[in-house]
Amino acid sequence: MKYIEKHPMIMIVVGIFGISLSAIFVRYSDAPSAVTAAFRLLWTVLLQTPVVLGKKTVRQELLQIPKRTALLSAVSGLFLAIHFVLWFESLAHTTVASSTTIVCTEVIWVSLGFCLFMKGKLSLKAIAAIAVTLVGSVLIAWGDFGSGTQFYGDILALLAAIAVAVYTLIGRAVRKDVSTTVYTYMVYTACAAVLVITCAVQGLRLFDYGWSAVIVGFLLALFSTILGHSIFSWCLKYFSPSFISASKLCEPVVAAAFAGFLFGELPTAMLLAGSVLILGGVLYYSHLEMKEE
Repeated sequence: MKYIEKHPMIMIVVGIFGISLSAIFVRYSDAPSAVTAAFRLLWTVLLQTPVVLGKKTVRQELLQIPKRTALLSAVSGLFLAIHFVLWFESLAHTTVASSTTIVCTEVIWVSLGFCLFMKGKLSLKAIAAIAVTLVGSVLIAWGDFGSGTQFYGDILALLAAIAVAVYTLIGRAVRKDVSTTVYTYMVYTACAAVLVITCAVQGLRLFDYGWSAVIVGFLLALFSTILGHSIFSWCLKYFSPSFISASKLCEPVVAAAFAGFLFGELPTAMLLAGSVLILGGVLYYSHLEMKEE
C-alpha cells in the first residue's frame, strides 16, 4: 500500500481501465438492461455492506440520517437507476464509442441544471464550451441518423447522461450534510431496490437469463464501481479534481479501443470529429469550473 501511495498514478490507470470496461462487460450480458443493472447494484451493495456496517461511526451516522436526506438519497437512487437502464440499453443499439462519449456530456447537463434550478451562473467561456460539446453530440447523432437503431441508441445515451446529471445535482446538495460512504450506500441501496422493482413490474425474473447477467453484474460492481469510480474518489487525496475529471475523459477512448479489438467496431470520420468536440468541450469546461473553485 505504501508503494501505491508513493506512486498514485498506478491507481489512476486502474481507475481508467475500471470505468472503461463497463460498456464492454454490458455487451456480454444476455439479460435485459434492467436485469444487468439490478445485478450490478445488488453486488455493489453486497460488497459495500461489510465496510459500512463494520465501522461504528458509519453505523451511527446511518441510523441518525434525517428523513429529508434519506428521501433525497432515494430520489437520487431513482435517477441513477434510470441512468443505468438507459445507458445499458443504448449499448445494445449503438457503438461503444458513441454511447460512452455522449454519456460523458454529464458535466454539461449538471452545469445547465445548476443554473436553472440552483441559481448558478455560467461565464461566456463556459457557454462556449457547452455549445462546442452539443455540436459534437449533434455530429455523432447526424452520422448515425441513417441507421435508425444507432440513432436510437445515441438518444438513449443522451437521456442517460441527463439522468445521471440529476443524480449528481442531488448529490451536491445532500453530501453537504452526510459522508460520502453513507450517501453512496443509501443511494446504491435505493437504486438496487428500484431496479429490482422495475424488473418485477416488467415481468423479468432475475435468474431466468443464465449466469451471464450475474457474472457481468459482479464484474461491473467490482471493476467499474469499486476499482473505477471509488478509486477516483481515493485519488482525490493525491490529485486535483481537474486532473481526475480529465482522467475520466479517457474512458471513451479506452472503451472504443477495447470495442474495436473485441467487436470490430471501427469509428467513422463523423464519430471521430464529434468525439473530439465533445471531449474537448467537456475538458475545457471542467478546467474553467476548477479555476473558479
